Amino acid sequence: MARQRIAIIGAGPSGIAALRAFESAERAGEEIPEVVAYEKQDDWGGQWNYDWRSGIDQYGEPVHSSMYRNLWSNGPKEALEFAEYTFDEHFGRPISSYPPREVLWDYIDGRVRTTNVKDKVRFSTAVRWVEHHEDRDIFTVTVEDLKNHRTTSSEFDRVIVATGHFSFPHVPEFQGIETFPGTLHHAHDFRGAEKLADQRVLLIGASYSAEDIGVQAFKMGARSVTMSYRSGPMGYDWPEGMEELPLLERFEGTTAHFSNGETREFDAVILCTGYLHKYPFLPSDLALQSGNNIYPEGLYRGVVWQGNPKVYYLGAQDQWFTFNMFDAQAWYVRDLIMGRAELPAVAERAEHLQDWHQRFQGVGGDADAVRFQAEYIRDLIEATDYPMFDLDEVVRIFLAWKEDKKKNILTYRDKPYRSVMTGSLAAEHHTTWLQELDDSLERYLSTPEETDVEKAVRGAGMPEVPAPDDVRGEETPTA
Repeated sequence: MARQRIAIIGAGPSGIAALRAFESAERAGEEIPEVVAYEKQDDWGGQWNYDWRSGIDQYGEPVHSSMYRNLWSNGPKEALEFAEYTFDEHFGRPISSYPPREVLWDYIDGRVRTTNVKDKVRFSTAVRWVEHHEDRDIFTVTVEDLKNHRTTSSEFDRVIVATGHFSFPHVPEFQGIETFPGTLHHAHDFRGAEKLADQRVLLIGASYSAEDIGVQAFKMGARSVTMSYRSGPMGYDWPEGMEELPLLERFEGTTAHFSNGETREFDAVILCTGYLHKYPFLPSDLALQSGNNIYPEGLYRGVVWQGNPKVYYLGAQDQWFTFNMFDAQAWYVRDLIMGRAELPAVAERAEHLQDWHQRFQGVGGDADAVRFQAEYIRDLIEATDYPMFDLDEVVRIFLAWKEDKKKNILTYRDKPYRSVMTGSLAAEHHTTWLQELDDSLERYLSTPEETDVEKAVRGAGMPEVPAPDDVRGEETPTA
């Protein structure tokens, strides 16, 4: 029997998880398929691969990443930690619970740095089209080498779509928005809050992008930050200078009119209005079409395309869990491809889909959603040899994190959690998040006696930001 050929589209965290899953089986002595991954960026990491460009990249391609300067994890790293490669193993010591972007990229890269999986990735290569040939049950994948301007096609037995779904912005229409004279862009194109200093900023949206860009703008000295919600406010205890207002109705120049009759003047508007499931390289019969939710229709066990079970999606759902969920999905897909797990018949898959969709419909709030996703991951891990971890403890961390944000949206990142994988308590970063203006890996891992910001604060006689009043220590549940 000929060796299978597998195409992986995308080499962000999901694509790397797929590569790592196959490498794990190979390291255990098994023969794996021929795997080829295509990544249109010059390096892997997906969203975590920061690029200063926005809109169009150096090759004329739509920029994939929505990453911006000074982005720090907005959830505890203990909730996303790989079960088979811990932060302690990578950094050689505990680090804080909320690392910045470069640190998380280094962690993602680190677990495969000493393997040969990067040799399987064709970088600077955009997938242009995937076609399934029913007569031979194979796929033709057409790609363009962006550096050398060469278009080629290859045949594969199966396709793994690992491009994520946070790259194509949803841009709604607002009456009069064309009259707004200030800066206006989507969160996808946001690259840093420094330019928002002394600006009156409007963020349209009420989810994580609006929340994080809002506090970033506050941190960097925005004159005011207003967030406009459609269905309900985030409801945090915002500091003076930050507020939430109901739905934006229209613009008249710099004036924004809201549905409660209030008006505000703004210098900058950022659309935090979400993203679209969009796969321009797939025909409609293979392309997932879904809203951003935790159980998209059409994917058996969240990964197998019901319309063609030789097409797989990784990371296609809305996410509480991230890196370790991608691993669980990748290990299961690998086992299906290698015949280590059996794929049920179409009718049985449809019944399973219906059952889980009904369970999803019963999800009533954030706590339910976290528990639902934990059970989904448990179901996948139990079908593979991926290391099981204490999913219930991760749920508790997520729920505690939600409470931390309610207590203080500006200081929750200063609190440490205990690793579910190793039991070690996270370190406290040498500088509070609100005062830390350098997100580099070098700065993060350093142990300065006194930080530059602290020196400036002390020298100017400015009051320091109060320390968090509820830092978790030994009382934190252990793994």
